[in-house]
Amino acid sequence: MSFSRRHTLAIMAGSGLSVMLGGRMALATPTDELIANFTGGAEITGEGLTLTAPEIAENGNTVPVEVDAPGAESIILLATGNPNPDVGVFHFGPLAGAQMASTRIRLAGTQEVVAIAKMSDGSFARAAQEVKVTIGGCGG
Repeated sequence: MSFSRRHTLAIMAGSGLSVMLGGRMALATPTDELIANFTGGAEITGEGLTLTAPEIAENGNTVPVEVDAPGAESIILLATGNPNPDVGVFHFGPLAGAQMASTRIRLAGTQEVVAIAKMSDGSFARAAQEVKVTIGGCGG
């Protein structure tokens, strides 16, 4: 089977187009997908969320993190550089004394820790902190 010059150019153009379109679809990271699922695609505009994490963690196996969002219904905590970025979701009921949580998380390396809070009025707030890890916690 022989290809004419036109056929070859058409195949090359189709291959280039599929690579470009495939690259566009690959731009959405797992973190972006988790945030979109949590917010339902709503814009994150509000403030009122505090994320406390160390700037430098000597050991990525146990990094203390605290989130505080007065008036929040739920908070999602994400570690953007981990193989599985979803760390946890905290839900607060009407009898919750405070809308805050603290935990220790495992970080694979230096990365950004992100928290998104869904407030009781339906708005969303975001806070982020980069944590420099000297010894990785996820097999590093």
